[in-house]
Amino acid sequence: MNYQQMAEQAKAVRTTIATASTNTKNAALLAIRDAMAGSRSQILKANQKDLETGRNNGLDEALLDRLELNDARIDAMIEGVEQIVALPDPVGEVSRMTRRPSGIEVGLMRQPLGVIGIIYESRPNVTIDAAALCLKSGNACVLRGGSEAFYSNQAIARCIADGLASVGLPEACVQVAPTADREFVGAMIGGDHPMCDVIIPRGGKGLIERISKDATVPVIKHLDGNCHVYVDAESDQQQALQILENAKTHRYGVCNAAESFLIHEALIKTLLPALEAVLKPYAVEVRGCERVCAILPSVSRATEDDWYEEYLGPVVAIKVVSSLDEAIEHINHYGSHHTDAILSTNYGTVRQFMRAVDSSSVIANASTRFADGFEYGLGAEIGISTDRIHARGPVGLEGLTNQKWIVFGEGQVRA
Repeated sequence: MNYQQMAEQAKAVRTTIATASTNTKNAALLAIRDAMAGSRSQILKANQKDLETGRNNGLDEALLDRLELNDARIDAMIEGVEQIVALPDPVGEVSRMTRRPSGIEVGLMRQPLGVIGIIYESRPNVTIDAAALCLKSGNACVLRGGSEAFYSNQAIARCIADGLASVGLPEACVQVAPTADREFVGAMIGGDHPMCDVIIPRGGKGLIERISKDATVPVIKHLDGNCHVYVDAESDQQQALQILENAKTHRYGVCNAAESFLIHEALIKTLLPALEAVLKPYAVEVRGCERVCAILPSVSRATEDDWYEEYLGPVVAIKVVSSLDEAIEHINHYGSHHTDAILSTNYGTVRQFMRAVDSSSVIANASTRFADGFEYGLGAEIGISTDRIHARGPVGLEGLTNQKWIVFGEGQVRA
């Protein structure tokens, strides 16, 4: 099958999946779950082939870990499908119905986005997460995983096709790329007749930059996760230390890990030494401003680039600020609009921070690591958006829909 045929099939089933009942979509998801459970050995066998190829091609251990499937990870994938089944269906939801002076009734109805293209790397679990979220939200989808997970993705794709067919939904509702050819990505995102209506890239910065640059359709994405934690003058310092430790060291290579700490000058003589002691067992390298270096002589001096940096490793930049306004200005200038947190016992200060910081998630008195679709109650997430479009932050079922105006009349004509 050529790319144009896939595009035509995806667009041909848009109405079918968009108008499918909640019961039909849930039945398809449960059938996919059962197909995965019944094909566990085939999926693991395909994954072993990917792992063997990856080792032969010199993939590093971190990539191999993301690529590897085992019984526990398959169980988690199955559980993820069940969680999506349990979530409310957003499609067709009507809100803000209002009767106008003319007698017409006006409101908003949620509808799917259309054909969603998702381009991702290494993790085969994304295939089932993406398919399940798109199905439940009434979208057709085209999925293109990384070449390193090709055989795993094809095994999962067979389970998806079997589940769709068992409830009478077209297999074209979910199409997994039958090739690892990069030309397929080009067909998804551009040309005279792009395969998809919306693109969601999930992967490294290089992939997302390329998709954003070349796509001729809307892109839902975030480029960086330069997340900040600001510790206010009025804060619980013991609580602050626990949150700072978690935000930086819980996991390094994730987009919601904290990369910069901003410390109010009223706290630096006590909080900075205590923070250095907390980070020392993790061998976290601290890069600080002049005032941080004056209190912590072992710290290296931060450069201008450090304030922009997403380290994705055991490094943190620390700056002393003299006010809440300075902290907000720093975050809005250097941050990536992903996730930023304030630690403060002053409710008015927290409210000002939350209103002024321009990020997709703004958190008070908790770790930035909570910026996650599962933690927000969305079930699995399709990705995180820092764009100023209909969806910001973790994108779940509602983020895969938009709204249209609906109007009910009783024969009215406009005077």
